[in-house]
Amino acid sequence: MTLLLFSAVIGLSAGLLGGLLGIGGSVLIIPGLILYMSAAGTYDGTEQHLIQAAAMICNVFIAAPAVIAHWRNRAVMLPVIVWLAPSALAGIVLGVSLSNTSAFARQNGAYLAMLLAAFLLYVAGYNTWRLIDKTRLADRFDEKTRLPAWKVLAVGLPMGLFGGLLGIGGGAICVPLQQTILRIPLRRAIANSAATIVLISSVGALQKNFTLPAHGFSPLESLQLAALLAPTAILGSYVGGVLTHRLPRKVLRGVFIVFMLTVSVLTFRDAWRAKFGNSPPAAEASANSDSEQSE
Repeated sequence: MTLLLFSAVIGLSAGLLGGLLGIGGSVLIIPGLILYMSAAGTYDGTEQHLIQAAAMICNVFIAAPAVIAHWRNRAVMLPVIVWLAPSALAGIVLGVSLSNTSAFARQNGAYLAMLLAAFLLYVAGYNTWRLIDKTRLADRFDEKTRLPAWKVLAVGLPMGLFGGLLGIGGGAICVPLQQTILRIPLRRAIANSAATIVLISSVGALQKNFTLPAHGFSPLESLQLAALLAPTAILGSYVGGVLTHRLPRKVLRGVFIVFMLTVSVLTFRDAWRAKFGNSPPAAEASANSDSEQSE
């Protein structure tokens, strides 16, 4: 499958699931590109920063159409966004800065993918528990209740931090934290997450792309990659946002769980191979070849 066709499929899928689940889409784009590059033999962890930079651009285009659908269904909670967005913005600036440190430089970029895989596994576990639990947050939720600002801030900061560190929209942590800490129902949590992603992802994308040269890549490469993904992602996002308010709650959560588990396993597998594969480095292989010839 060519990169153009693969990008169209990944973009559409990421947009659909991003709009449906309020997660931005990067949690599919990043693993998808890792899988493609791994199959092509071009992924060794170094490309992780380029992939994240392109995915963060796409987050803006994926979240925006979904917000339109959420707004029309009156699911976005502005009193929550007022506090959620500033703390998430601070978190994403810090997260991108951490991702650019020497701990994740070059091939160590594979560690970012491993962290993403572990995080997605946690999200899948939490939602599995929510699927089994018979408690319905929607039945107990009163939208007129004023939520403490510190609780909303406590949700926004890790959302931005993990979003900036791993190159994701942050919705994968924002949605479950809104449910556990703020006791907001799933559909409302998805809508709030999508609205916040639109506000913070543009800043995170600018920061990440501005620092790409330090990792050996040009922002132009990131823009070109994002341009392949964005058109179908926009279409998928709007459709996903509409489906959020049409699908039964259990079906919506079931899709969320299966997606998170699958992506977690595949991402960790390829990141592990990139960092700890059995193939020796090129220099070592060359040295071994010279040694054998001399014998």
